Amino acid sequence: WKLAIERKDAPTALIFSRQNLAQQPRSAEQVADIAKGAYILKDSEGKPELILIATGSEVELAVKAAEQLTAEGKKVRVVSMPSTDAFDKQDAAYREAVLPSDVT
Repeated sequence: WKLAIERKDAPTALIFSRQNLAQQPRSAEQVADIAKGAYILKDSEGKPELILIATGSEVELAVKAAEQLTAEGKKVRVVSMPSTDAFDKQDAAYREAVLPSDVT
C-alpha cells in the first residue's frame, strides 16, 4: 500500500478483499522487492519444476497449493506479482531470476 500512495506517475488502485486471509510473512528483502512488481515469496529446494504466480487474495491459495504439491514431492516456487507493469520494467537478469525461462 505504501508504494501505491507514493506513486506519482500513474493511477493506482487499492483493492481490498473481504475474505479472512492469513498475512504472509515476508523478509525485508522481499518487502523491498515489492517495488519491482514481482518477487519470490516461497522457493523450492533446488531448481523449481513449476512456478505459481499470484497476486492479492490468491497469494494465500498459491502458498497452500505449493505446500500440498511440495508434500507430494514437487519442487514449487511461489511468486507474488502485485504489478506486471513494474515487473516488465525490470532488467532481464531480475526477471530471469524470478521467472527462469527454462521452467515451463
